[in-house]
Amino acid sequence: MKKLIVLSLVALTLVLSGCATTGSASPTEKRNLVQNMRADTLSKLYKEKPDVKEQIKNAAGYAVFDNANVNVVLASFGGGYGVVKNNLTGKSTYMNMGEAGLGLGLGVKDFNVVMVFHNQAALNRFIENGWAFGGNADAAAKYQDKGGALVAEAIADQVTVYSLTENGLALQAVLKGTKFWVDSELN
Repeated sequence: MKKLIVLSLVALTLVLSGCATTGSASPTEKRNLVQNMRADTLSKLYKEKPDVKEQIKNAAGYAVFDNANVNVVLASFGGGYGVVKNNLTGKSTYMNMGEAGLGLGLGVKDFNVVMVFHNQAALNRFIENGWAFGGNADAAAKYQDKGGALVAEAIADQVTVYSLTENGLALQAVLKGTKFWVDSELN
């Protein structure tokens, strides 16, 4: 059991360091990295669910995050980065995220989340408060283009959330909390 925990913590460190924006890069380079991740994620989502493109176009705004998550038996930990785009003003707000949860699970996965804010109040609430609580159950077995994972979709409080798994092997049922906060270096 101790070996499993140690291996999981090592995996978490590697996954999070691989998904985080480059520490030594300039703020401009980091913003470019985030914008490239955003464009790549949206392209993949539009390929799987073409109707989302129109939904985002007509929304108050949207957010795209890259997240890495590790599940070790009863605990789940993760972190990542992303950007929120206000469609009304055109402003981009760069943000970070961290999450922790309790539940049954085992595995490591790298995934992206797209949130569509259907009104300005939901968008403002997210940028100002950034908390999200909820449950999550999924199964993923994917490496590059091999394997599969479901595109999950949830709708709550005027926000539609899509999740796309990039790589990983995970089976989990977790209650978790996620904190999103504005990245003071990139804004």
